[in-house]
Amino acid sequence: MPIEQKHIQALSQLEFHARQVVEGFLAGLHKSPFHGFSVEFAEHRAYNPGESTRHIDWKLYARTDKLFVKRYEEETNLRCQLVIDASSSMYYPKTSEKAPKQFNKIEFGVYAAAALITLLRKQRDAVGLTVFSDHVLLTEEARSNAVHLRHLMAQLEELLSAEAPAEQQKTSAVDALHDIARRTHRRSLIVLFSDMMDNSARSEELFDALQHLRYNKHDVILFHVVDRKRELELDLEDRPYTFVDLESGTQVKAHAAEVRDEYKAAMAAYWHELKLKCGQYRIELVEADINAGFENILLQFLLKRSKLY
Repeated sequence: MPIEQKHIQALSQLEFHARQVVEGFLAGLHKSPFHGFSVEFAEHRAYNPGESTRHIDWKLYARTDKLFVKRYEEETNLRCQLVIDASSSMYYPKTSEKAPKQFNKIEFGVYAAAALITLLRKQRDAVGLTVFSDHVLLTEEARSNAVHLRHLMAQLEELLSAEAPAEQQKTSAVDALHDIARRTHRRSLIVLFSDMMDNSARSEELFDALQHLRYNKHDVILFHVVDRKRELELDLEDRPYTFVDLESGTQVKAHAAEVRDEYKAAMAAYWHELKLKCGQYRIELVEADINAGFENILLQFLLKRSKLY
């Protein structure tokens, strides 16, 4: 459904972009084999005498002189908690290093979260928001009313406009996930956007934290936010570089061509371990390449939702 011009001024740039992404995605779904993922009106059925007249399609009645009820996809009590990693490594690539109109990882996570809020609003689901770095920066409980959703958009806009931390802020997904597991008492769908650049020495603690979420009966989708070209494949010019760890400040000088194969092997091993652990705990793991758009994010979310509810 196209967005009318008169509504554009009432939307922030983030909301407007999120609506464009979602409307385009849903339009594509309805033309594809995945058309069953309709999120609002599904079809008509004959009206049964004695039932509520709330959903009668009066316009159709005027044309056909017969009573039909609008049938919607089954409404659920889904509660979704969006979780965004805002540590220093999520601000890669830096503004000065990225191409025009290219997202860095934090921007990609924010826009993806905004698109999911728009989608969840269409589905009448409750949504909350948590932002963390070396500690939990923000937490909002899941609600479904319009005022709350506009408040979440405002919080995302603030995160989007924030500059990269002046000092290195390490990822502390371990502490954040334990905190979320404690705070979120009712069964929820946890959607996590993170590059998972936590301290490697705490890898077992990280998996324990993910297990904590599952122990509390939460379902989890982990979107591993990454710049695949640079971070996984080290697709850089064959020349010397000074590589800087954005979270610790550690610097290493190396020639890209000399370390590429070993680096790619190490990253592949890390991804394999993460995938195995997530599979063990029945956590959905999805690669979220910042250069690949948002369609796969929305599709994987709807696929997960359809399995659960």
